Amino acid sequence: MFGKKAPKPQSRIDSLIGSGTRIEGNISFSGGLRVDGEIRGNVRAEGGQPSTLVLSEQARIEGVIEVSHLVVNGTVAGPVYASEYVELQSKSRVTGDVYYKTLEMHVGAIVEGKLVHQEQLALPSPVSVAIEGRLVVD
Repeated sequence: MFGKKAPKPQSRIDSLIGSGTRIEGNISFSGGLRVDGEIRGNVRAEGGQPSTLVLSEQARIEGVIEVSHLVVNGTVAGPVYASEYVELQSKSRVTGDVYYKTLEMHVGAIVEGKLVHQEQLALPSPVSVAIEGRLVVD
């Protein structure tokens, strides 16, 4: 427990969704993605590849998140599936269950849902999620 270093997310960011940008629809990415804007849809890393999703303080995602590494300092409305590592920074607010292998949670972070530790996290198959009365299906 003590003395072990938590695996840090990959530092490579390949894509940016800038502040003031709003995307409605599902996103699939590889490598690293930083979000400063807003996404209404599911965000998934392409299967089997290491991936990092970083949400800034201004970022908002409404949908399912499936990645290997996640760093949140913004808002998430939906379940989170991180096969390796989740860091919830002080301004983060997650409304939904968080499935993780390793978790780092800073003072001030809010989770309205369950924190579920799983040694081997099998990401769910394509999911249907209701977002504010709309049904989003992959």
